[in-house]
Amino acid sequence: MSDVLFGRDEELRELRTRLAKRKLLLIHGPEGVGKTSLVKALLPDLDSYLYCPESTTIHSVFRTVMEMLWHRQNPRVRQSCGRSGIDAVRAKSSTNVKGVVMDALHESQYCLILDHIKRPPYAFASAVREIVNWGGTPVVTLARSVHMEDVGFLQGIYPDKSDRYEILNFDRELAARFAENVATQLNVAAENLREFLDKVLEYSHGNPGAILAMLKMATHAKYRSNEHIKIAPLYIDFRMSWQAVTR
Repeated sequence: MSDVLFGRDEELRELRTRLAKRKLLLIHGPEGVGKTSLVKALLPDLDSYLYCPESTTIHSVFRTVMEMLWHRQNPRVRQSCGRSGIDAVRAKSSTNVKGVVMDALHESQYCLILDHIKRPPYAFASAVREIVNWGGTPVVTLARSVHMEDVGFLQGIYPDKSDRYEILNFDRELAARFAENVATQLNVAAENLREFLDKVLEYSHGNPGAILAMLKMATHAKYRSNEHIKIAPLYIDFRMSWQAVTR
């Protein structure tokens, strides 16, 4: 939607300043708070950053980075691929890909953004340390929290508060404005709309992703009865789907 950055001017300014410094950074906040949207909004102005949208394994990270470097005409990667081009990247072994990427990073001035990490194990963190130390590449990580269950063994790479930036849920006033704005965009109308919006604010705790999800659900016929939104069934289904996302 057009309002994914609603109310986030301060966070955008802060992130732009921090990312411009090209240093280690852990961006954290609850699922749905807008971490990915904020970073993606800044990417067009961050030519030196390589963005990995799914950082589930270190092998997938190296392969994604190699493909991005190939598209950016990196000489080390282009030499490694030869005439086979991008198909050679996909055909190479994980060990070969890692070697080429590490050399390319060591010879260049890139920064790396790892999004949607999944409790990275020790081996993942060791490889990231290698990227940081030998490759000389600052790594920015997006996680739901700074705790082990989310950031895994990467936790030790960001020991100081200055290495971390937290994205918070909206306060009550901003959450209310956001909910009303989204309801208008989605043409959500009902006789009990005010009651529904109040419940959305209560149930979401100001989380913009949760607010957006519930309002989208309110447009479905299964949650409508005459001119009313069926709040209780909608919330039960929302909780089930949201818990699946946030596990």
